[in-house]
Amino acid sequence: MASLSLLPSSHACSIWSSCLRLGVGAFLLPLGVSRICHHCAPAGFAVLSLPEALFHLVSCCPCRTQGGVHVHENGLTVTSPVLMWVKVSTGSPVPLPSPQHGSVYWKTGASQVLTSLSPNLPLHEQLQACFSISDCPVWMDSSTTAQCRQLEAAVGGAQALSCLTGSRAYERFTGNQIAKIYQQNPEAYSHTERISLVSSFAASLFLGSYSPIDYSDGSGMNLLQIQDKVWSQACLGACAPHLEEKLGSPVPSCSVVGAVSSYYVQRYGFPPGCKVVAFTGDNPASLAGMRLEEGDIAVSLGTSDTLFLWLQEPTPALEGHIFCNPVDTQHYMALLCFKNGSLMREKIRDESASRSWSEFSKALQSTEMGNGGNLGFYFDVMEITPEIVGRHRFSVSAFPWDVEIRALIEGQFMAKRIHAEGLGYRVMPKTKILATGGASHNRDILQVLADVFGAPVYVIDTANSACVGSAYRAFHGLAGETDVPFSEVVKLAPNPRLAATPTPGASQVRDHQNLVIAFAL
Repeated sequence: MASLSLLPSSHACSIWSSCLRLGVGAFLLPLGVSRICHHCAPAGFAVLSLPEALFHLVSCCPCRTQGGVHVHENGLTVTSPVLMWVKVSTGSPVPLPSPQHGSVYWKTGASQVLTSLSPNLPLHEQLQACFSISDCPVWMDSSTTAQCRQLEAAVGGAQALSCLTGSRAYERFTGNQIAKIYQQNPEAYSHTERISLVSSFAASLFLGSYSPIDYSDGSGMNLLQIQDKVWSQACLGACAPHLEEKLGSPVPSCSVVGAVSSYYVQRYGFPPGCKVVAFTGDNPASLAGMRLEEGDIAVSLGTSDTLFLWLQEPTPALEGHIFCNPVDTQHYMALLCFKNGSLMREKIRDESASRSWSEFSKALQSTEMGNGGNLGFYFDVMEITPEIVGRHRFSVSAFPWDVEIRALIEGQFMAKRIHAEGLGYRVMPKTKILATGGASHNRDILQVLADVFGAPVYVIDTANSACVGSAYRAFHGLAGETDVPFSEVVKLAPNPRLAATPTPGASQVRDHQNLVIAFAL
């Protein structure tokens, strides 16, 4: 997702009431709308939500996609029509979060069209001949395994690539997608004058000129040196020729990249001084939306579980991702994805607690921390972090139903802690954990989370954190011109609610669990 951040120059704390405001999760993801008004209440921010159905723009687009994408016959190639994104972005003049990793290929001469748009015509009619690739690769694509291996070999292996760019080679990452296009469609590549991420592409539409890629979203390409924040020459050379000039120079995520184009001023009534802050991806925008600070963790407990970390000194590994931090250029963020999330919890609930969350909670309440030395890791579908499948129990006795439930929950959170520490994360005295997603409503699950990590757990009401993060970043982008830190910009936003604190003695149990895990694995 991309963070479309628009700011009027006339008022630092209000965003133009008829178009500022909305952060829309569109494109390939379920649609949601969030609005933030800085001065609508004396206490500070208010977050308002509108029904998702009001902005179901993708479903209205006549592009014959399924869920916004085309899944090709091989089952590996997944693309989206670029004109669909153009139509979505102009279906309502609002901020648009967009999926990471997707890319757009502007044909030679497109920049001239972009800078001379007529306000009398819709964008898609004027831009339909401006793309050298009409169906562009998106994050769901997994057809570039050969290009991934080539890239890793070119820089000295998977770990070397991870140390350089924050991640080993992934099929969905943009550099590998570009390499595939160059190898399989060299003519289209040669006719491409600019390559945008979906985020910078959307920003370009509002600018009326090519927008730069921001550091944070650029970290998801296997091309950006995350320490130096410049394109890696070794990676560029391994992917395609003349790639650096086609990408342009990356910029800090809080950069103001220009003013909204005259097209939007004349057609939609935007103020002429309305500024555009660099767009970023959905995951970096989520970190901003949850207002993480140094040492914090955000855990999204959904169908898949996702861990967001704020890091100062990252340790890139073969699992997980390190991105440049979207709100602090000196720090980093880490992302860990776990496929066996709520569906795995629901399966064990059905098997061991008679399909009852109440019985599930009773099991967590009645069993002791550490589970008497009984440990379990449960992967009914092939896991992402790490790549493993099956149910693995390490026990001193057979698992009764209540021990099975605690083994599942403790095992899930221990795995998250272990992999987070592998990326350089350490719990700090000021660390707080922010929990979102369906399972965050279960206080007994959150108590286990607090005990395993040794930090208090808070819950937040924000359902669309990437959308809200887009609005926060808009304020920060304008304030950033005066070097105001992000934490100062969002200090009046609603505070998260404390849900659980570590149980006394939890640290001793964690030390014992570490020994058990070391022995078991």
